[in-house]
Formats: sequence, C-alpha cells, structure tokens
Amino acid sequence: MSIKDQIKQQLRSVIEWDKPQEHELFYRFTEQGDEIKNASKLILQEGQGCIFTHKGIVEGVFEEAGMYNLKTDNIPFLTTLTKVMNAFESEHKVGIWFYRKADMLNIRWGTRIPITYNDPVYKFPVQLRGFGNYSLRISEPKNFFTQVLAGQEHYYVDELQEVFLSRITQPISNYLANAKFSYAEIDSNIENIAADAKEKTISIFEELGFTLTDFRIEGTSFDEKTQKRIGEIADVNAEVQAAKLAGLDYAELQKLRALRDAAKN
Repeated sequence: MSIKDQIKQQLRSVIEWDKPQEHELFYRFTEQGDEIKNASKLILQEGQGCIFTHKGIVEGVFEEAGMYNLKTDNIPFLTTLTKVMNAFESEHKVGIWFYRKADMLNIRWGTRIPITYNDPVYKFPVQLRGFGNYSLRISEPKNFFTQVLAGQEHYYVDELQEVFLSRITQPISNYLANAKFSYAEIDSNIENIAADAKEKTISIFEELGFTLTDFRIEGTSFDEKTQKRIGEIADVNAEVQAAKLAGLDYAELQKLRALRDAAKN
C-alpha cells in the first residue's frame, strides 16, 4: 500500500457500511477507520444503526438513517468523544460498529434433548421434542454490544441463533413439561403452546437488547417408545370397540381369539 493510500485511509472522511454481508448483524468499521478525519461524514442507510466507543466504552448510538457531520451536528455523544475527535491523534481512537436494525426473520430453534413428563391420559412417561422459528429486531443495541458482542469485528445471525437457543430451550421445555398435554392434544394446541412459550421467553430477549416479534412452533415429535406404546393402546381400544359391536365383552373376545389360534395350530 502506498503512503498516499495509507494517509487516505487514516484520514477517512466518509464512514459507511456500504456492503453488508447476508445475515451479518454487527460490523466493525476498520481499515484504519478508527483514526477519523475531523468533520468526517457518517452515512447510515435505512435499516442500519451505529455504535461509537471510546476506550472500550459506548459513548453514543446513532439510530436514524441519514448523513451526520461528526463535528457540528447535534449528535447524542458525550463531551469526552467530542474532545477526542478534535485532536485525532493515533492514541485517541474510537471504535465504530454498524449494526442491523431490520427484522431478522425465521431464526430456527429446537429442543436439544427430549422433554420428559407423565402423560395425563395414558399414565406413563413420554418424551417430546419441539421445533420452530422466531423473528426479532435489535431494540437496545448497547445491551447486546456490552453483554455479548465484546468487541468482535463481525457478528452473524447464526452466532446469535446459538446464543438464544441455549437460553430459550429450557423455559420452553419447562412450560411443556408443566402443561402436560396428552399425546393426542399436542397438535391441536400448537398455537396456544407457541403463545405461552413466547410469553415465557420475551424477557430473555429483552435482557440482551432484542424485541421478539414472532414465535412459532412448527411441529412436535414423540420418541419411538412413546409412539409404540400409544400404538399398542390404540390397538387394544380398537379391539374393545369391536367386542362391543359383536355383543361381547373384551375378555370374551380374547378367549374366542385364543381358541381360534389354538385350532389353527
């Protein structure tokens, strides 16, 4: 890189996030961009925000799209940052992080391990799994920046997915275990379960600076042992109904079947 290019980068006059990557949530402005030219312009596109830090501390947040003059405009910075930006010596560096304000849609979730509880109708332990998606947006970027981001230069939605999955699975599991829906009731109560599970997890998202805009359960599944047991019970119930139609009780029907099987042998 030539000396001219180095000076051009060091005294950057326009600061913008012009090529955000797909699913990129946070992006640190680098390329010597932390030594910013006096009266630089900050450009924010629709759906973008920007966080400024000084010595690792958040000093200001831009949340509205537009162009800002970092020297003269009335911007929500502390006096400390304004003084720093009048000198722009190399030891006075600010951190600049752009972040995505637009909604993040259809982020996947799923129970890591089966939820075990006693079925209230069939009276034996069942194991249930659930999966679905949720949507959210950043509402308090400073919270997430200080609690999770920790100065990373890039942060993507899939990393966020892992953070929330580790936090929301347990309250959802607790809710389903305590609700104790029977095997046959789960599918007909999916929407109610999703609404209640959303209420249980809203505070988790808010603590990290996000607003949960949607939460869905797409499906559930029981373990093979549970399905086998339910199938056996269904077969017995079908035989009981068949005995009634034949004018017999279930014990008599079983005796007749035993005699039939003995005759065949």
